[in-house]
Amino acid sequence: MALQLNEDNFEAEVLKSGKPVLVDFWAEWCGPCKMISPMIDELAAEMEDTAVIGKVNVDDAQALAAKYGVRSIPFLLFFKDGEVKEQVVGANITKDSLKQKLEAL
Repeated sequence: MALQLNEDNFEAEVLKSGKPVLVDFWAEWCGPCKMISPMIDELAAEMEDTAVIGKVNVDDAQALAAKYGVRSIPFLLFFKDGEVKEQVVGANITKDSLKQKLEAL
């Protein structure tokens, strides 16, 4: 299960993580977000030892969404050493492609 991220834990869980991090910006009303949600949770279970995978509900964490320029969702950001290294916008993705991007960080 992906970690639930918000303004309170984002710095500790994402920016200060020693592992690569995938952050999924999503919302309850977003159909494509709900479509990829099970895949994100599967990836989190598969990679729990090597990467951190979390979700930010943009309705609950508007400041975080604004900080990272989230304009459309799903919006996936890949972090390494506290910096954004890559992004994917939309639901046209596969679990394998996300896994490869994380492993490449």
